Amino acid sequence: MSIVESAPVAVVAPIHPSWLRANWGLLLAIAALGVAILLPTPDGLSVAGQRMLAVLLFAVNVWMTEALDYAVSALVIAALMAFLLGLSPNPANPNALLGTSAGLGLAFSGFANTALVLVAAALFLAVAMTVTGLDKRIALVILSRVGTEAHHVVVGTIIVGFVIAFLVPSTTARVACLVPITMGIISAYGVTKKSAFAGMLMITTVQTASIWNVGIKTAAAQNMVAIGFIEKMLQKTITWLDWLIAAGPFSLLMSIALYFVMTRMMPLEITDAPGGRQGIRESLADLGPIKMSEIKLLIISIALLGFWSTEGILHRFDTSSTTIAAVAIMFLPGIGILTWKEAQPRIPWGTVVLFGIGISLGTALLQTKGAIWVADLVVADFGLRNATAMFILGVLSLFLIVIHLGFASATALASAMIPIVIAVLQSVATPGINVVGLTMLLQFVVSFGFILVVNSPQNMVAYGTETFSTRDFIRTGLVLTVIAFALVMLLGATYWRWLGYV
Repeated sequence: MSIVESAPVAVVAPIHPSWLRANWGLLLAIAALGVAILLPTPDGLSVAGQRMLAVLLFAVNVWMTEALDYAVSALVIAALMAFLLGLSPNPANPNALLGTSAGLGLAFSGFANTALVLVAAALFLAVAMTVTGLDKRIALVILSRVGTEAHHVVVGTIIVGFVIAFLVPSTTARVACLVPITMGIISAYGVTKKSAFAGMLMITTVQTASIWNVGIKTAAAQNMVAIGFIEKMLQKTITWLDWLIAAGPFSLLMSIALYFVMTRMMPLEITDAPGGRQGIRESLADLGPIKMSEIKLLIISIALLGFWSTEGILHRFDTSSTTIAAVAIMFLPGIGILTWKEAQPRIPWGTVVLFGIGISLGTALLQTKGAIWVADLVVADFGLRNATAMFILGVLSLFLIVIHLGFASATALASAMIPIVIAVLQSVATPGINVVGLTMLLQFVVSFGFILVVNSPQNMVAYGTETFSTRDFIRTGLVLTVIAFALVMLLGATYWRWLGYV
């Protein structure tokens, strides 16, 4: 009897429900992309513009749901731009396709932006601060000078955040440096990390970083996104000092508000700890005598601050050029602050990639007129065509505050929204609108990640210490956001109007 073997039958494994749950954000983004592409092209919008808006919808969904790592999302967005734009009619010559080579070139055009150079250089400076320990030494020296009374420590924590923001141009790096120091203070005061004092101090640490992201141009990558769009699309720039003059008072007033909000909403169960200052001094002693590498880095940092603050006054060297020069000097033989082998593994290259692609996304939205088409809708629907500058500032500020709730990165938010903000401001018919000035003021609002822990990487770094609950962060963050919005409107009606920005 012969045995006939049956041919193997291919079995397609069903998609497991857990896979669907884990990747719902990506599926939602793909669905939004597909629907936006398949819809009829509206009047006044090119095919290339429609497809760029589809890519924007994909990006916003991926960023809001964190369906992909930010660096991976940037590469996917670049690939989508290359093919979707490449297969679109050229807006300048509708009878010919743009071509994938041109599409890919546009997808990576952001890497030629000087703002990207500044972000990359700033990351190297932040690594140098961490490797040498200069950031930690500066923080501990300041804290050792404040009294042992608990409220003085809160003030000291805010001052530390303010000073470090000038020297460490990376928010996540600043908070990553300060979190262990804050934990050391909590331990020195003999309280548990679940205490009100611990939670209040940690939230103060991270909110100070967010507040001074507004005040200092070089303190955060999202500021560089806005500067990049302003320079490329409006052919204007904002110097480091001009930014500080405009935003510094806001951050100073917010720092004062932060002190009262935190000490009133999270009352301290301790008042004084004589061992607190001693604990800080012991941590400082553990660092040992100041090293030559720290002295060199301090000299370079102070010189760099000098160049930043005198741009356009004593010289014409832009912020990006002076910063890259400082980083180059830092690596020179004989200087010995940092080696490439030390720096390279510590640089978050994904941030650089996201930054470059983010600028490319916004640039393509503007060049294909996609952003302008959206802006016309926004202007019409919100009645902004002939609105006053204050009304526009208020409406767009509220819009950015609300939409920020869905973003885990202010850099991603700025990449998606600032091109549309610029297009909206350019579509307004009100005489005397300062497009550059209002774009800068609205960029301040982009940094308002005060409400949700997931609104920024630095919030997540602090939350990882398990010293505070999301409830405490939200309730204090809501109050800070209301105060921040009120300050935007108050300064818009007074100080910023006097400066000519409103």
